[in-house]
Amino acid sequence: MQRGRSRCRPIGGDCQLHTSCGIQKCTTDFVSFTSHLNAALEDFDLEFCKALRAYSVCTYRNSKVCRGNLVYHSAVLGIGDLMTQRNCTKDGPTSSTDPEMTHDPCNYSGRTEVREHRGGEETPPPTYLFCGLFGDPHLRTFKDHFQTCKVEGAWPLIDNNYLSVQVTNVPVVPGSSATATKKGMSTYSEEEIVAMGGERWDDHRQITIIFKSYQDCTDQKVYQAMTDDLPAAFVDGTTSGGDGNTRSLHIVEKVSGKYIEMHAKYIGTTVYIRQLGHYLTLAIRMPQELVMAYEESQDLQLCVNGCPSSERIDQSGHLPLPVMGKLLPWGAAAHPLSGYTLETATTKCHEKILVKDIYFYSCVFDLLTTGDANFTAAAHSALQDVKALHPSKEHWHIFPRSGGGSVGRGSKFFVSLVLLCLIFVAYL
Repeated sequence: MQRGRSRCRPIGGDCQLHTSCGIQKCTTDFVSFTSHLNAALEDFDLEFCKALRAYSVCTYRNSKVCRGNLVYHSAVLGIGDLMTQRNCTKDGPTSSTDPEMTHDPCNYSGRTEVREHRGGEETPPPTYLFCGLFGDPHLRTFKDHFQTCKVEGAWPLIDNNYLSVQVTNVPVVPGSSATATKKGMSTYSEEEIVAMGGERWDDHRQITIIFKSYQDCTDQKVYQAMTDDLPAAFVDGTTSGGDGNTRSLHIVEKVSGKYIEMHAKYIGTTVYIRQLGHYLTLAIRMPQELVMAYEESQDLQLCVNGCPSSERIDQSGHLPLPVMGKLLPWGAAAHPLSGYTLETATTKCHEKILVKDIYFYSCVFDLLTTGDANFTAAAHSALQDVKALHPSKEHWHIFPRSGGGSVGRGSKFFVSLVLLCLIFVAYL
């Protein structure tokens, strides 16, 4: 009998058909299941384990016909090792070669794959956008524009048909014994600041996020965090939305009271919130088509359109030093309160941020204006969040001297910062 062809062996009077080993098909399917997965996203292990279980099932079905095949036995051993490394259970859902069978209405990436399958034409994968807020505060918009803004009070970062995110700087209750002005820029008493015309602000920031109800995936869920209160649950006490088995929306606490992640699989959105010192930082990754799904009345969104010109500290390229609770006119003399010089601030920021991009210079600026070393960690963490969530590696860094494109005002920012620092040193 020729090798490689189907053959029949008599077993108990019956004939059992034997076919050639199908390990290559098993391996090809596994590669197709995993090639599009992003290891930086939280659901990577879940989808990878599903693909591994499907791979294991396929090899089991071929166990008899592949007996003695070295590639087959190597694959079986490899599957076992990978399942141990990823803590995958042997029982559970598996990936399928039929997109119609695996369609999950509460999985954004799954929905886009089904649309492509039904359309019969190859379409590009969904485009993801990134927005971040950190420091005093510095904003990176969905368009990769970098701005420094005042935005005192409540402002919407995102407000579309699926998600609302609002940031609020909370004023101190009258009569408070606290003495720090906004972001700790001064140690004058409240009475002294008011007498000098400054406004008394506490160094608290509040972030409110509303995940709007979507089909059967989740009811509306509200999350709220403020300085020294970064909960690992929504305001109703739950940690997930919708069916707990599908985990279409859930919160993961990475560091107690310091770092949480929110994963909204049904809208393909990931949110990171950190507390560093007395300051909250925020980073968001969201599909472009959902970012742009808003009404005309919802156009005031800092992540989409940036800060209004009246709220821009870097308006016309100038970044004046905040002193005694208010902004001095450009070029006016000021005695520094931060305790940092240009040299020591540069050295401090370079300990955490090796590349001299806009995050580095923002760190230097924040140290010179506040003296709070926590801003070094805030700028560093903001850059790490960019690397984890921003879809385009070539756009991770924004360099102040770059011309045109997404940097926009970067060159003006750098020139003004240098002038500012020279004035700062001149009056030491």
